[in-house]
Amino acid sequence: MAATMELRCWGGDWGLPSVHTESLIVLAYAKFSGATITVTPIDWTWKTLTGTVPELVYQGSTITEPAQILNFLRKQRFNADYELSARQGADTMAYIALLEEKLRPALLHTFWVDAENYANLTRPWFASRSPFPLNFLVPGRHANTALSRILLTKGESPLHTITEVEGKIYSEAKECLNLLSHRLGMAYYFFGNTPCSLDAFVFGFVAPLHKASLPSSPLQSHLRQLDNLQRFCDHILNAHFSSHPGETRSPQPVQETVDANLQKLTQLVNKESNLIEKMDDNLRSSPQHKPLRADPRPSLGNDKSSTPA
Repeated sequence: MAATMELRCWGGDWGLPSVHTESLIVLAYAKFSGATITVTPIDWTWKTLTGTVPELVYQGSTITEPAQILNFLRKQRFNADYELSARQGADTMAYIALLEEKLRPALLHTFWVDAENYANLTRPWFASRSPFPLNFLVPGRHANTALSRILLTKGESPLHTITEVEGKIYSEAKECLNLLSHRLGMAYYFFGNTPCSLDAFVFGFVAPLHKASLPSSPLQSHLRQLDNLQRFCDHILNAHFSSHPGETRSPQPVQETVDANLQKLTQLVNKESNLIEKMDDNLRSSPQHKPLRADPRPSLGNDKSSTPA
């Protein structure tokens, strides 16, 4: 009997199996490739052996970072990219690099640097899932790491402060979303009829932005205009995560659902029938007048209203 693969990651909320981009990438790829993993949501990152998540544990070995975990799953013959051509494989690498360079800085800023979002959404969420006294330390640690990463990658001269960098990173992120939307088109996935690693990466980056209730986010407002990317995220959630931990609703049996819908439809028909009968009675008892409507044959020469001023 094969040993169980355990994935340690941040837990789910907002209708997502995880609120963490890297964890979402690995979770989605595992679903796409058919890998059976045991998901263990953690409360704080220092609980893991390496101090980072996601973390895959298998036969005493520990693998971190989405790219390394995906490579390990491929070696275990869980490969979601086996049908891709060489060109599609190259495009996959290019788009993943685009996500890292253009979209990640804006996501880090949106969730960890923007003061309103951090105070009202991000910090309370991570603090509530960290034990005392780490609930005071974990959010701030992530926020400082995010700010340092943004300034390190985007703070080149003459841009030095986060305020000066902000406009640039959001402009590039919107351009990235536009490119992804154009490439996806009306398809369910980026290459063919089955999802691959690119779909996992795009889902991990875009889904939190799509589902989170952000008080302030120009990037989320831009995503709202790209219907196909929103539909892409919703389709993956419905097709592959219909019973993920982030959902609290349990599915009903098919027959019960059909009976409930039939009952609602019957009630609606009865209400409509009663409404039609009342309207018919009112019409019969009310005085009849000639309807007021315009002459269907308007005059060509005597209509003064048609004469231009």
